[in-house]
Formats: sequence, structure tokens, C-alpha cells
Amino acid sequence: MREQDHVNQTIPLRFRMMTLGDVEAVVELEKLAFPTPWPADAFINELTINKHARYVVAEVEGRVIAYCGMWVVIDEAHITNVAVHPEYRRRGIGERLMRQMMGLALLEGGEKMTLEVRPSNHTARSLYKKLGFEERGIRKQYYSDNMEDAIIMWVKLREQTK
Repeated sequence: MREQDHVNQTIPLRFRMMTLGDVEAVVELEKLAFPTPWPADAFINELTINKHARYVVAEVEGRVIAYCGMWVVIDEAHITNVAVHPEYRRRGIGERLMRQMMGLALLEGGEKMTLEVRPSNHTARSLYKKLGFEERGIRKQYYSDNMEDAIIMWVKLREQTK
């Protein structure tokens, strides 16, 4: 995957496909990142049953510090969740992880990618815009913890990964 020169490269990240052995660490990340985290069995089902699911983890010295999941259906990739451990945020890891997912989506036949993001999550929205995502719609009362709307964002992958 293409790396950006301005991204902090001092953190030795290793990206790899998520395995069942990563579920416990990913669930802990979920608890740190989200008010309504997915339970372990949701990830187990994603990894063992959902033929459209692709999950990637980022490791530092063998420790899972970030992950991202997506579903690839025909030519569309839908980001299901993305999280970076609080100790590692604001270091370009989310951007590097998203670029990995965009490249993987292309390899899997994806032409475009979508995701939902909270209007209040300015950091994530800024990152997604930097990656070429555009706001295309609203899902009313999408988030069950506070009934916040979700902004639907899309990107054409081939235009962003040249």
C-alpha cells in the first residue's frame, strides 16, 4: 500500500488479516472506542460465517492496537467498524489502516466504499474527507446509544488509490 510521507512512520505497524485469536483484543478495543461495542460472538460470526466480511488488524510489537472491518458485496465495500486504541490515536494509524482497507477492497473487486460516521466525530470525518470520501446522505437516529444521526460517506476507490 502507498504510504504518505507526512504520516508518522516511527510506529512499526504490522497489518494482517484478523483471526479468531484476535477477537478478545478487538472486543477490548471496541469497549474503549464505542458506547455500544460489538460482543465477541458478533466478530466470531463475521470471521466464520459472513463470506463478505474482511477484517484487518494493526499490531505494534505483537499487540493489536487497531482494527477495521468491511463487507465487500459485488463492487461495493462497506466499512462496518474501525477503531484505534486511545494510546495510539492522532499518529496517522487510522489513515494507514483505512488505506489498507481501500487497497484490500480494490483487490476484492470493490469500486466504491461507504461508511457511516457520527456528525459529532469531527476527527473521523476529517480523515475520511482527506481520503476522498464525500458526504452523500443521512441515516436518521442511526446510533442506538443516543439516537444521533449518521452521515453516509462514499468514495470511488480507483480515483483515490492511484
